[in-house]
Amino acid sequence: MHLTCTFPEAVMAVTSKIQTPPLLLVHQIAQEVTGESLDSSTPSPSLTHGIHVFHCSDEVGIVAKLSECIASRGGNIHVADIFVPENKNVFYSRSEFVFDPAKWPRVQMDEDFLKLSKIFNATKSVVRVPDLDPKFKIAVLASKQDHCLVDLLHGWQDGRLPVNISCIISNHERGPNTHVIRFLERHGIPYHHLGTSKESKREEEILGLVQDTDFLVLARYMQVLSGSFLNNYGKDVINIHHGLLPSFKGGNPSRQAFVAGVKLIGATSHFVTEELDAGPIIEQMVERVSHRDNLRSFVQKSENLEKQCLAKAIRSYCELRVLPYEDNRTVVF
Repeated sequence: MHLTCTFPEAVMAVTSKIQTPPLLLVHQIAQEVTGESLDSSTPSPSLTHGIHVFHCSDEVGIVAKLSECIASRGGNIHVADIFVPENKNVFYSRSEFVFDPAKWPRVQMDEDFLKLSKIFNATKSVVRVPDLDPKFKIAVLASKQDHCLVDLLHGWQDGRLPVNISCIISNHERGPNTHVIRFLERHGIPYHHLGTSKESKREEEILGLVQDTDFLVLARYMQVLSGSFLNNYGKDVINIHHGLLPSFKGGNPSRQAFVAGVKLIGATSHFVTEELDAGPIIEQMVERVSHRDNLRSFVQKSENLEKQCLAKAIRSYCELRVLPYEDNRTVVF
């Protein structure tokens, strides 16, 4: 745009005609000189939110190329998190940006980020547009205790969890008048009771029900999934452990913690691996306890932590905040 007068001349031209408060005067000057408004308080309704995560070997220029990729299509980065571990040649980033889908179509976006990943031979490059892309499809496995399951269902219902629940699978049978079954029937979510035994874990049947999901959630599912199941499923499985790993693994961690006289109890959400309760940790939460607590209050506090911890882990996963780091660790932005 070419202006025919300087900014001071425009000020004199306007102020010679009216007396106006300074802030309003600036807006009027801009409109008279350029024909445009400076009011940016209302964002453009056409802008959409996107998320991109990147993992590659570290080298000079990654951030510049990433910024160029987004800016060249009219996008604008709002949040950028970067992690480069000390003495390790590796780069992690998570960026949140806004863009106009009319100017940067979704297919073109995938092509642009694919080119970027090839430039740096990236290990991981994932882009997600929450308002345009389908929600993550999950299945939930649960046993008798249902506090985590109920919390997940309510979180899905009120929109706190950005997922679609395809089904609930349980080795525990629930009656038709229970809260869980009534909720599932009301919302059209299938419930599959697959009783297990030492001889049969029903893994083939479970696999058939969950094959088209994006990831699985174990909401206090008290069965160990075999390495064969995990390999055949081939996607992430998120578990909640009612204890602060790596301490108090296995069964009855609340009792273990109570007997040990700990002053902090916790809950851990982690990825499932072949080794029991040893997968990469996504989220942990703790609460103080004291000699005044009994086993019952230990359990109550633990269950509250489990619900919060599992829900936060699922949200973090869906928001692309969780990246694998080394063999058994995670980066959580």
